Amino acid sequence: MQSATPQVREAQQASRTRPIRDVHEVRANALPTVTDALRAVESLFLRGGQRTARRNAWTSVLEDRRRARDRVEAQHVLEAVAGRTSRAT
Repeated sequence: MQSATPQVREAQQASRTRPIRDVHEVRANALPTVTDALRAVESLFLRGGQRTARRNAWTSVLEDRRRARDRVEAQHVLEAVAGRTSRAT
C-alpha cells in the first residue's frame, strides 16, 4: 500500500488538532407577504385546476385593462391630431 504524501499527512494531522468551533446556524426567514398568505389559503380551498383557471382569468382581466388604457390613449392622440388643421391649403 502506498503511503500518503506529505501534504495529505499534514492535512490529516491539522484536522485532528483543530479545535471544533461552535457553529450557530442563523436562519433569515422573511415575513410572508399578503400574496403569499393568499396563495396559501387558495391552495387549501382550491384544486390545482381551479387555481390555474382563476389565475388565467385574472391574467385576462389585467390584459383587458391594459388594452383599454391603450385604446383611450390612442383615442386622445387621434383627437389631438384631428383638432389640428393644415394651414398650407
